[in-house]
Order: sequence, then structure tokens, then C-alpha cells
Amino acid sequence: MSLSQGGGWSSKSTLALQIGHNRSARGLQGVIFTRDDRAGEGKLSSRLGLVTDAVEAEEGMDLYAHIVDRVSRGGRVDYVIVDEAQFLAPDQIDQLARVVDDLKLDVFAFGITTDFRTKLFPGSQRLIELADRIEALQVEALCWCGARATHNARTVDGEMVVEGAQVVVGDVNRQAGEVGYEVLCRRHHCRRMTVETARAGALSPDVLPVSSV
Repeated sequence: MSLSQGGGWSSKSTLALQIGHNRSARGLQGVIFTRDDRAGEGKLSSRLGLVTDAVEAEEGMDLYAHIVDRVSRGGRVDYVIVDEAQFLAPDQIDQLARVVDDLKLDVFAFGITTDFRTKLFPGSQRLIELADRIEALQVEALCWCGARATHNARTVDGEMVVEGAQVVVGDVNRQAGEVGYEVLCRRHHCRRMTVETARAGALSPDVLPVSSV
């Protein structure tokens, strides 16, 4: 079982879709699980506009039993893809490990490691503990300042927030007043400085240079 991790701008969902496409083009059949995708229930989507049907990994769902039931009914499963794996419960990660060990299937899990408070998601922590291989995506996410982005920030009206439920579905392409997410470098995450607060500060008269006449 491999875990590919990446931030909000690093196209992890695009890579998940690409892996599925490459294998289906070779006649293989897989199962795609996802959870709380921005496109809605039972969908796997990327920010490039690509979308495909998926199985919603609901809370309490036994992923191993789902695969076994599909195979026992005559279905074919050659591989498993999991997107938004950070939202899975630790016991569901254990079930994916059983899919690898007992059913001898490849499982490709994609997700981010930490939440907007820089705390590990329980699902991501369990993946790190069990995964055969962990890979950072090659498409590097960048902070607004140009530095490597390492932290996820939750925003409301562009203002970073550090309190609230661990899981709140939002998007980087948010409307005013809605929950959004932005990837930041550690320095600007610690300073709670998003692109909008940085822009507002640059335009503020308080920070403009003053010269004497």
C-alpha cells in the first residue's frame, strides 16, 4: 500500500485520476474510493475539471468487506485507488492494509497529512504507520510568497482561522463568506498571513513609505 501526499495545489486528485486512466487503458478494472470530494458524493474530481464516479467511503463503511463482496458477486478488481484518504478513520486504513495483504491488490492512497492547525489527521497518521511506501508529489505546492508550501490554512473571507472542526469541506475557489483553503509556507502560516491579508497590508496607508518635505 502506498501513500502519496500533497497539499491543496499539488494535483493529488489529478494523479489519482491518471493512475486509474492508465490502468483502465490496459484492460484493468479498479475500485475508486473517495470522501467529501468538492464535486459531491460519489465523485472524484480534480481542479483541472476532470471528474469520475467513485465509491463514497462513508463513516463506518468496511472497505475490505466492500471489495470482497464485489469480487464474490463476480466483479473484477485489479487495484484500488483512494482519494482524500486523510478523512478515513484509522480502522478503514487497517482495512485497506488487509486488501493489500490478504487480497494481494495494489492500493494507491492520496491525501494530505495535516489539518489547518498543523495536526495530523487520524487517517493520515495511520497511513504513515502502515504504508509500504510514502511519496511526496513531484508537483511542488508554493506559498503566495514563492516559497515551498508545507502547511494548509483554513480561511473565511481570506482571513486565516485556527479554531473549529477538523473537517470542513471547502475549496480554494471559494465565494465570499465561505470556507476556503490555502497552502502556505511555515513562516506565513505561523504569522497567519494569507495572500489576501498580505495584499491588504501592502495597500494599507500604514505601511506606505513616508518622506519629509
